[in-house]
Amino acid sequence: MKTSTDLSTEKVREFVRERYGAIAEQSDAACGCAPSGCCGGGATENYGEKLGYTAEQLAAAPAGSDLGLGCGNPLAIASIRPGEVVVDLGSGAGFDCFLAARQLVGTGRVIGVDMTPAMVSKARANAAKSGLTNVEFRLGEIEALPVADGVVDLIISNCVINLSPEKARVFAEAFRVLKPGGRLAIADVVATKPLPEAIRTKLGAIGACVGGATLVDELRALLTAAGFGRIDIALRESSRAYIREWTDDASAGDYVVSALITAYKP
Repeated sequence: MKTSTDLSTEKVREFVRERYGAIAEQSDAACGCAPSGCCGGGATENYGEKLGYTAEQLAAAPAGSDLGLGCGNPLAIASIRPGEVVVDLGSGAGFDCFLAARQLVGTGRVIGVDMTPAMVSKARANAAKSGLTNVEFRLGEIEALPVADGVVDLIISNCVINLSPEKARVFAEAFRVLKPGGRLAIADVVATKPLPEAIRTKLGAIGACVGGATLVDELRALLTAAGFGRIDIALRESSRAYIREWTDDASAGDYVVSALITAYKP
């Protein structure tokens, strides 16, 4: 994919890697992908609760694992069961991985995959603090997962797939690693109408989880083409308020909204 004549797939990927690497190297108190410091205004009060996390969840994860980079709570739709193998696409500092591992109550395992070395290092350090033995972190790209075929029960992701310039590859890889009957439970942004070129082709807007948003119908088509069925895309209209804070263009909230997405491998 090329978002414009001079904005190549690799240029987008390297921009995102560098941006999130810098975020990982900030202090534990820092967060976010937007110019204001946090993706979706994570610096604002009770941002995690606005995304759908409970106070108990927010308190349970290791300090420094919640960088305020999400746009929803994928665990709210994940229905995790004991013994399952869970993969988190773009696991960052490990926040959702640790919550998923706790839901497994010592069974199964959680594998976080992130393409940013600094994020993987941060997540591994957080894992050492957590005391959890059923979570691990692997360096890799979500377009080429370092996971074997057909071994995963559940894939989660939180505001990451929009950052990929090759979304069809992401969903093909997700389908490959899932077992028959496996499922996706994703929080991500989607576009409810076509993005203006000024947003769609701007690296800063892409890195801030806006410019790479896929139209709802196109997202459904991508999932279907990858082989998924029972697709549900639930829009969270209230998210437009904090999405307006993600870039220097407040109109972003007119086009982009957070969604909770589920899909199943037959």
